[in-house]
Amino acid sequence: MSWKYIPRIADQTLDWMLRTSGAVQITGPKWCGKTETGRQRAASTVLLQNPDTSQSLLALADVKPSAILEGPKPRLIDEWQMAPQLWDAVRFDVDTTREKGAYILTGSATPKKRPTHSGVGRIARLRMRTMSLYESGESSGVVSLRKLFDGNLEIESLVEFDIDRTAYVLCRGGWPQAVTEQESKVALAQAKNYVDEMMDADIDELEGTRRNSTWLRAIMRSYARNISTEAPLSTIRADMQGEPPSMVTVSDYVDALARAFVIDDLEAWNPRLRSKTAVRTSPTRHFCDPSVAAAVLGASPTTLMSDFNTFGLMFESLCVRDLRVYADAMGGRVYHYRDKTGLEADAVVVLEDGRWAPVEVKMGNAQIDQAAKNLRKLVDRVDRESEGTPSFLMVLTATSAAYRREDGVLVVPLAALAP
Repeated sequence: MSWKYIPRIADQTLDWMLRTSGAVQITGPKWCGKTETGRQRAASTVLLQNPDTSQSLLALADVKPSAILEGPKPRLIDEWQMAPQLWDAVRFDVDTTREKGAYILTGSATPKKRPTHSGVGRIARLRMRTMSLYESGESSGVVSLRKLFDGNLEIESLVEFDIDRTAYVLCRGGWPQAVTEQESKVALAQAKNYVDEMMDADIDELEGTRRNSTWLRAIMRSYARNISTEAPLSTIRADMQGEPPSMVTVSDYVDALARAFVIDDLEAWNPRLRSKTAVRTSPTRHFCDPSVAAAVLGASPTTLMSDFNTFGLMFESLCVRDLRVYADAMGGRVYHYRDKTGLEADAVVVLEDGRWAPVEVKMGNAQIDQAAKNLRKLVDRVDRESEGTPSFLMVLTATSAAYRREDGVLVVPLAALAP
């Protein structure tokens, strides 16, 4: 079977950035499809990780980085962080030529040592994630997030996506190679292979420091057990089996995993409230894809079906992943909300123009009433004079029916959602 590129939601954003900026930096986790997306737009390519040419290219980048930039434009430079000096070379060239869409920089990590210049105003930044259910063709897409924000709340529809399928796509993840794999056992192995790759080499290569792989795996397992919660690092450390390293070491390892885009915590939303209720500022814990959590815990679709507590937390992370992909396409961001009284929203989508919408995640029908009640209570608590009225309230589910309740709250299956 011949390989075929699957269009990504980020494609249109990349096209726009190439029209308006001299260069675009595409970031995101390894294997999420950054290089292939860049290649669709590139006229020439430099692969710094190619073992046949890597040593000579890196040596050339040390002596004369501008030589790496020579070639038809847009020029794709893959894994640019292996030669961080290329960032300043690109920025200088863009400054000098004023050419738009000249370079695409892709990388699976953020260098610990930052480039001399930030690139603000010259190098646009595009965050890519693993594939959403809409991109993988597994969401019907009948409920558009953009249309909901525009006031189109007529969403009544049914989807064919049962709980067994949900468990499978969660464990498989949104990795392009897994999505296109026909054999389920091979597809499910992709997330485990990703974890092994990160643990065996990638983190060390990024940091230039040899790290304890046992500690890295223990931290990731602890993270997975605390996924979709506000667990502080002290809890992450305490949850590690055996004799854990110091808090300083745990924090350092977590920072390294974040720079490699392995973990991707969800920041807290801090709106102005009508009362003096304090808002918690702790992030909720997430990986770049919930399949990573499943892989490090050894979970499978079968075991998740017998542990609905873990399944529910991982499903919440799956919903956060897709909401982030769709919000990114609208220039928006996703947060979570929790105040000192315990009132929470699993996600809050906030657009650049200030429009916002709170979202609760519930797998089944039994919890929808309580979720809707919590959403209405949150709206009453927010100062709408400063924050505005929410565009909609939504309960995101693993069920099959999309509909609008009598109280106005939307119930939407994740397998019906689209950007």
